[in-house]
Amino acid sequence: MAGCSDARLSDGGRGSGEILDSSELIDRVNEGAVGADGRPSPPKRLSPSGASTFEQCPRRWRFRYVERLPDPPGVDAVIGTFAHRVLELLMQQQSEQRTKDDAKRIARESWPEIEASDEFVDLDLDDKQGLDFRWRAWNAIEGLWDLEDPRDVEVYATEEQVTVELAGVPFRGVVDRIEVTADGMAVSDYKSGRAPSSRFAAARMHQVMLYAAAVAELSGQQPAYARLMYLGQRTIETAVTTVATDDAVAQLGATWTAISEACLQDAFEARPGPLCASCAYAPNCPEGQAETEKRAALRAEEEAFLLRLAG
Repeated sequence: MAGCSDARLSDGGRGSGEILDSSELIDRVNEGAVGADGRPSPPKRLSPSGASTFEQCPRRWRFRYVERLPDPPGVDAVIGTFAHRVLELLMQQQSEQRTKDDAKRIARESWPEIEASDEFVDLDLDDKQGLDFRWRAWNAIEGLWDLEDPRDVEVYATEEQVTVELAGVPFRGVVDRIEVTADGMAVSDYKSGRAPSSRFAAARMHQVMLYAAAVAELSGQQPAYARLMYLGQRTIETAVTTVATDDAVAQLGATWTAISEACLQDAFEARPGPLCASCAYAPNCPEGQAETEKRAALRAEEEAFLLRLAG
């Protein structure tokens, strides 16, 4: 895989005034604008978040990246933003300073930033909900110590922006953490959600394998490990192999081709399913509305049936 002329492994993370997490940051970079012929044009770069959105539902991708309709993050996403920010700053400290007390200090200092953000304000939390938000965020942050002693980590970079061409796809992402181990570099991604079962663990490695491929392309050194760190739960770790990164890049290439074709034809199919109920764009999507109504009717029938049984 040959890097393009603007391939970059940055030497810094976000500015101190930004509170966007990795996915949100990259989503702002993706530009699915409308071209002079009136048709959508592919984004300048493809992020893991953008690729995943298209794979789940091309119609949702169009609403988000072409029409730029609002898609406000929920409580869980904003908690993830806050936890990522605190852990980013914690891991930038000298190793002996990476304690829970230091994490608490960083959380207190970072709180005004998140509290003033549009993402948090839009949640419109009352006092009780706000307290619950802070406890859940701290539980996620503190969950790092269930996985490791951060004082033992040899940090190479945090919130590392990678911009590179992977097998012809202009790729951009943000790696939560790159560290140095006895066997080589490890690429790690923090997760504040629920860890998957063993059955689905391998499928979750796709994004971090893309990061490993990007780091290898830019640094000339293939990482030894890829890790998903589910805070407070467990770490899913796998060795980085050429086969694994090639598979991830091949899937990225297939998605890029599909996006380009969809833009050329201005044809973005809807893929109705359980996620329609939580999709901010369902009111703009006839298929999404129909799916949501169908599932609501089925739930109502099930509840009525259970009531009849109970009666």
